[in-house]
Amino acid sequence: MSTLVRGRRWASRPSTLDIAIAGLFVALTAAETFTVHDDREPWQHAVAMLALAGLAWRRIAPVTTAFVLVVADQVTNPAGRFSTVLALVLVSYTVGFETKGLRRYLGLALVLVPFVGASALRPSFEVSDLAAATAFIGGPWLVGVATAARAESSARAIARAERAEREQGRLAAEAVADERARIARELHDVVAHSLTVVTIQLQAVRRRLGEDHADEARDLAAAETVTREAMGEMRRLLGVLRGGGEGDLAPQPGLSELPTLVERLDTPRTRVRLAVEGDPGLLSPGMDLAVFRVAQEAITNATRHAHASAIDVRLGWSPSAVELEVCDDGVGIVGDPASGHGLVGMRERVALYGGELAIGPGEGTGLVVRARFPREVTR
Repeated sequence: MSTLVRGRRWASRPSTLDIAIAGLFVALTAAETFTVHDDREPWQHAVAMLALAGLAWRRIAPVTTAFVLVVADQVTNPAGRFSTVLALVLVSYTVGFETKGLRRYLGLALVLVPFVGASALRPSFEVSDLAAATAFIGGPWLVGVATAARAESSARAIARAERAEREQGRLAAEAVADERARIARELHDVVAHSLTVVTIQLQAVRRRLGEDHADEARDLAAAETVTREAMGEMRRLLGVLRGGGEGDLAPQPGLSELPTLVERLDTPRTRVRLAVEGDPGLLSPGMDLAVFRVAQEAITNATRHAHASAIDVRLGWSPSAVELEVCDDGVGIVGDPASGHGLVGMRERVALYGGELAIGPGEGTGLVVRARFPREVTR
């Protein structure tokens, strides 16, 4: 049974709707008292109204409410003509909906047996009355059972959907974390390589200085020492990022290697073409790596996953930005685009440099990846 149903059952106070329903039955019984001529005593009317007022607690204690109502009906309504009979229909439905297991069948028997027995003892009883009485009480009970089953099924479906959403969110977060760690490792390599170059240049300049520049040589030696210490710290950071070991301090690839990548992936089965527009310039090593990785990932997705037969790569240079566009004629994005590590990596790299990324369908078939990086020219 759903959490909502259980919460209602064990609530300490009845809901406003249940109070209103109980009040309606009490008002109907009061109206019967003054408008319908019968031989019931005033105390019987009072007992019937008190029992009907207990309908407000029918979902909190369904079996107990059914017992009180059945007793009141037997005592105050022997002819089976008044509002308590309609209340038995409501409480029968409630027992079917709100209870489970043995209590559900016990509640049905508690309502059905006295009602059918009282009908059989009346002088006007016929065999068809037995079926009618059973359907009158058993029908609402079956409806309650079926409604409860649908509610449980809906609750399970909602729970599964929530679990799937949480799992998808967790996987997406892990993918972002993995890609950010990968980007951090690569940027570390870029910085470490640059520090190596700086150290070598400082050492070379210091050794060329003569005795007349002792102060300058001393300053350069201090800068060289600081740079070497920074390299040591970078190596330790690399060990943290890569789970141990110093790693390779060789330079990371950049746009200068993009033609080589295109040439390597250009095969008779998959045609890959590169077009460069504008005047290429120097970028910071990190951005140079980021643009190359986005191009590499887009081309790899097109060849491995989209099964493209033609891939066009356009690299556009302008004074303000570097624009990359990769178009293919493959099958497009397969599966959930948010869960792919490659797409997450492209998004993270572009965002790192304040760029813009757009991924969408191409003309007809295939996929178009457009990335724009604000240009940071280095001298």
